[in-house]
Amino acid sequence: MSRKGVKALVDSLTRSDKHFNKSEVECLVKLFDTLVARASSEYAGSGFDRTMFRDTLHSAFGMTDDVVLDRVFSIFDRDNDGCITVVEWVEGLGVLLRGTLEEKMKFCFTIYDLNGDGYISKEEMFQMLKNSLLIQPADEEPDEGVKDLDHDHDGKLSFTDFEKTVRDENLLLEAFGPCLPDIK
Repeated sequence: MSRKGVKALVDSLTRSDKHFNKSEVECLVKLFDTLVARASSEYAGSGFDRTMFRDTLHSAFGMTDDVVLDRVFSIFDRDNDGCITVVEWVEGLGVLLRGTLEEKMKFCFTIYDLNGDGYISKEEMFQMLKNSLLIQPADEEPDEGVKDLDHDHDGKLSFTDFEKTVRDENLLLEAFGPCLPDIK
């Protein structure tokens, strides 16, 4: 991309993504270009694939859960073409690193809603929990912890249930496994 093209891209991303200032966007674009140059996939030159994305999140943020990493990739890859473009990269990192509580709640909820139906079912909860380090006390049934999150007691977690729970206790944002980078 020409110098003028890069400047236009940076200006556009700085206007569209309110999470980063111009110099931060420039750094993210340079990082993206470096990662793409290292990629040896069919997308090299235009973006990077799931493997490069997963490797990057693993090395940068210590994210290791395969299910979570695949879901994060799916959220970043908005056009669903199997390739993360520079725009998807900067905008995705904006939410991941600097998103508002509302944005992060929607992000995490989307990761946990494995089938995309707008609810987190018990099966989806247990799928996510089986890989986390959540340990139940010996005398408590796993269903009991799920019931605490299900405010309307309909057997599934809506975004409204999830939002109420997170607003009451922010630590529950990642209740079903880590899908946001560590604060540092």
